[in-house]
Amino acid sequence: MRWLTGWSTGAPRAGAPAHEALGTVAPIAARPLWTGPNPLWAVGDWRPEEIRLATLRPGAPATVTTGPTAPDPVEDTPATLRLAVLGHCGATDAELAAGLAAARGGAVRHLTAWPGSYTAVLRTGTRSTLLLTDLAGAQPVFHTPWAGGTAYATAALPLADLVGAPLDTGHLAARLACPESPEALGTGTPYLGVQRVPPGHVLAIRGGHPYLSAYDDPAVREQPRDEAPAVRELTRALLESVRSRVRTTAPATVPGSAGRARLGVDLSYGTASATVALLAAAVPLPPVPASTGPERLPAVRAGARNGAVKGSWTRVAAQEPSAPEQLAAVTLGETEPPTTLALAPDTPRLRHTVLHPGPDTLPYAGLHADAPPGRLTDEPGPELVAAARAEARFDVGGTDHLTGYGARQVLDGHPARLADLIRAGRPRELLPPVAALAGADRAVVGVLAGALRTPLTVVRAAHRLSRVRYAEALDDAAAKLTARHLPGNGRTAGDRSAGDLAWCVPGPAARWLSDEALSSVALRLRLAARRPAPDERPGAHRARHALYRHARSYRTLVHAAEQPGQRLHAPFLDNQVVRAARLLPDDVRLQPGARHALLHAVLTGAGRTDLPPDWGRGPRPDRTAPARAGLRLAADGLAELFDAPLLAEAGLIDLPAVRAGLADPATPLSPAALAGLADLVSTELWLRRIRARRHGACWTGLPLAQPPALSPVRPS
Repeated sequence: MRWLTGWSTGAPRAGAPAHEALGTVAPIAARPLWTGPNPLWAVGDWRPEEIRLATLRPGAPATVTTGPTAPDPVEDTPATLRLAVLGHCGATDAELAAGLAAARGGAVRHLTAWPGSYTAVLRTGTRSTLLLTDLAGAQPVFHTPWAGGTAYATAALPLADLVGAPLDTGHLAARLACPESPEALGTGTPYLGVQRVPPGHVLAIRGGHPYLSAYDDPAVREQPRDEAPAVRELTRALLESVRSRVRTTAPATVPGSAGRARLGVDLSYGTASATVALLAAAVPLPPVPASTGPERLPAVRAGARNGAVKGSWTRVAAQEPSAPEQLAAVTLGETEPPTTLALAPDTPRLRHTVLHPGPDTLPYAGLHADAPPGRLTDEPGPELVAAARAEARFDVGGTDHLTGYGARQVLDGHPARLADLIRAGRPRELLPPVAALAGADRAVVGVLAGALRTPLTVVRAAHRLSRVRYAEALDDAAAKLTARHLPGNGRTAGDRSAGDLAWCVPGPAARWLSDEALSSVALRLRLAARRPAPDERPGAHRARHALYRHARSYRTLVHAAEQPGQRLHAPFLDNQVVRAARLLPDDVRLQPGARHALLHAVLTGAGRTDLPPDWGRGPRPDRTAPARAGLRLAADGLAELFDAPLLAEAGLIDLPAVRAGLADPATPLSPAALAGLADLVSTELWLRRIRARRHGACWTGLPLAQPPALSPVRPS
C-alpha cells in the first residue's frame, strides 16, 4: 500500500501530546517531501517519477523536481508555495509550475485537470495545507484530530494507528445496509474519529483546524451539451488519459518487474477494457532511453497534436522505435472460445494471453476460519473474496496494466435518471429505455407481463421519484429498514430498475443484518432527512454516488491484488474523463446499448474505422458463474467461517438467517444474494485481518497501541 501522510499543528488541545513529542513520531520507511511544523511524507513503494514537487519563492521562478529528494534546506517564508503531485500525472514541468503560480491567487480547480490519477497537496507558507481529492474517489484523503492539530493521509488505517481509533461498527452497518447512500455513510470510515474527504472536495488545514470545501460543485458543474460535441470531448479526454500512461516509460529496475511486459491491458471485461486496449495499441512510442534509470521522457507531451480528436494521440516524436512494443493482453478463458477476444479486432501489438484460472483462484477458494490472513486493505470490500482470481490475472499483465474499470458507472445512464427526464419535461424520451426493458423481460416472464407490467412499473416508479420530497423519501426508507421491508431479488430487469428509482436504496446485504444494525442505519437516515436537500436531481445524485462506491471497490482491488512493482490504471476514473462524461445528455446515456455505442464512437473518432456495426453487442459470459462454482467448493469453509463470526460479535448480522441462507449449497442464490454474501464474507475476512494485525505498525515513536475494540452496534 502506498500512502501520503502529514499533519498541521495548532493550539494544543486538552489531553493532546506535547508538541515536543511530535519530533519523535514519524511513519516507518517514509520519504520526507518537506519538513517543518506541517511535514509531508510519502510511504511505500512509490516510483521516482510518481513524486513531483514544485516550489515557488518570491522573486524567483518556480522549480520542479521529479523523484525523491532531500528536504529543501532553505527555510520557508509565509510567501513560499509548495506543490506535491503524487501518482500518475501527465502534466509537464512547465504546466506544474504554471499551475502552482495560478494557485497563489487561491484557485485550485485547475490542479485537478491534468491527465492521470494523482493526489495534489498544496502548502502556502508554513501553516496552511490543502489536499485535493479526485472526482470519482479513487484517490481519497482522510483526516483526524491529533496533537492539537489535524493529521491527514491518503489511507485511513495509518491514521487509526496514529490515534488508536477503535472500529466504528455503526459505519460498518451503514456500508452493508446502504452502501451507495451518503445519508447513511456520511464522511465516516470504519475507524471511529477518522473522516473521509468527499470526492471533488478540498481539505484545507489552517492553524491545525480542518475545513472542507467543494472545488467541483455538482450544482454548478458543466451543463450537458449536444451529443456530437459531448462525444468529441469524451474521445479527447479518454485518448489523453490512455496516451499519458503509454508514453511514460516505466522503470526497468522496479523490483518484481523482471520478465514482465512494460504495458499490459485487460480483454476480460467487455467493450470498456477492449477500448482501452485498442487505444493503447495505437499510441506511437518514443525511443527507450539508453540509461536504465527511471527518467521521465521529455517527449511525452512534446510536439503538436494531429487533430482535435481523430489521431490526437499522434504527436511528433524524436524517433520512432524500430519495432512496435508488444502489449500483454490478458483474457480470462472462461468460455470457449473466449468471447472477449472478438471485441478487439486484429491488432499486431496485442500479444494475447488466454488465462485459464484453476479452482484455487475461484472466489471463496481456501476459505475457512483458520486460513492465514491475506493482504490487509484499508477498508473492506467484496473484492477480497475474489482477490486470488484478480491476482492471477494481473500476474500475467504488464508492469503498467491498463483496465476498463469504471466505464459502466461513468458512461451508463443510472435507472434513476429516468426521473430526471420527467423533471425536465421530457417524458417521451423514456420510451426507448422502457421499451428495451420490456423486451428483455418478455423472455423471462412472458409477452403479456413484459409488455404491460414492466413499462407500467418502471414509469410509475420514475414519476414517483420525480415528485417525492427528499425528506419524505429518507423517512420512508428508514421506516422500511426498521420494519425489514427490504426489496426482493428483482426477478426481471424492469423490477430491478424500478427498485433503483429511489433516493435511498438498501444494499444486497441488508436482508442479513440484525435488527439493531438496521435500526442504527435508520436513525442515520432520519437525521439526514432533517438536513437541507441536495441541490441536485435525484438521478444525477444516485449515479454520482454509485460511481463513488465503485471507485472505493476499485481502490480495495488495487490494495488486494496489485502485484509488487506493478501499477493498475483505470483511465475511466480520471478527472478529465469523468468531467467529459458529464457533458453527455441523459437521453443519450439511457438509450439501449448506449455504452457500446459511445465507445464505438470514441474508437471511430480515434481512427479505428474497421469495427463492425454490432461491435460489443454479442452475448456476455455469466459473470456470476465463478462465484457460484467457488461457493459450491467452499461450502464447508463458509460454515466454519460463520460458526463464531466477528460480525455476530459486533451485533451486525442475523446469524441464524445467514446460516439458513448457506444451509443448502445446491440451491442457487440470486445475483443480489450473491452480492450480499460477498459483502458479508469480505467484511468478516477484513475484521479478522484487522484483529490479527500488529497494531501501531505504521509509526515510530508512538506508545504501544491496544488492538482496536469491536463494540456492538447500537441503534443510537
